[in-house]
Amino acid sequence: MSITQNPIGQLFIKSMLRVLIGKKQLQFYDTLNWQTQSDRFRQPDLIYPHYYSSQNYHGIEGGYLNPVAAITYDVVAAYTAPPNETWIRQQLIAAIDCQPRRILDLGCGTGSATLMLKQAFPQAVVIGLDLSPYMLIVAEYKAQLAGLNINWIHGLAEATPFKEADFDLVTVSFLLHETPVEISQLILQECFRILKPEGELIILDGNQKRLRHAKWLIDIFQEPYSKVYAAESVNTWIGEAGFESVKTEYIGWIDQITQGIKPIVSKCGCESL
Repeated sequence: MSITQNPIGQLFIKSMLRVLIGKKQLQFYDTLNWQTQSDRFRQPDLIYPHYYSSQNYHGIEGGYLNPVAAITYDVVAAYTAPPNETWIRQQLIAAIDCQPRRILDLGCGTGSATLMLKQAFPQAVVIGLDLSPYMLIVAEYKAQLAGLNINWIHGLAEATPFKEADFDLVTVSFLLHETPVEISQLILQECFRILKPEGELIILDGNQKRLRHAKWLIDIFQEPYSKVYAAESVNTWIGEAGFESVKTEYIGWIDQITQGIKPIVSKCGCESL
């Protein structure tokens, strides 16, 4: 039985969240009309792909299409990015080499990295895109508390609504391990399409080399695609998508940052759009 169906489990979750995120914030979530608020973001023509709608991420029934996932995500993330989640995300910010004017945080979740991007580049247009409207509700709430102006969009990471060469910087945090390999590759191809020539792609995700030997950790957090992710290579995926100057740095205990640059001239010899 899923903990979300078990009354005792629900009580336990609320008790833990009251301690971990605070009584006031939990009261806000309890009184929120999640359906009404999610409708503000929801794209009516969007069809959730089976790889997403069929999975119980982190053991939550319905995965990210359940408000419980949005409420608990930051708590879970704090324990899955040791030694310190904020420090780990700051390494993504530190890895940025350009001075971007348009930034997309793809698969933004509850907006933790998106907020940091806006704080680091206050003059830039910053957009967070996620497939869960419930995640976007929490992201917007966090941005409002921080006094940050960020655009939140409901959509597919592998098929965004943006035009070609639209962004100077695209970031992808803790997304690829939650998608099948073929979708991860499509996401990187989409990143290439929407980046300007010489635009930067920065990916923060699990350390594939270490996760190959830590399948027990994947089982604990009930990640449906992480074992396959661990067996693959983000470096290879990025190179196949057309990026150059690809490099990976291992950070913290189980994370990595991978970077790539969209070349001015593509591999076919044509100038990038």
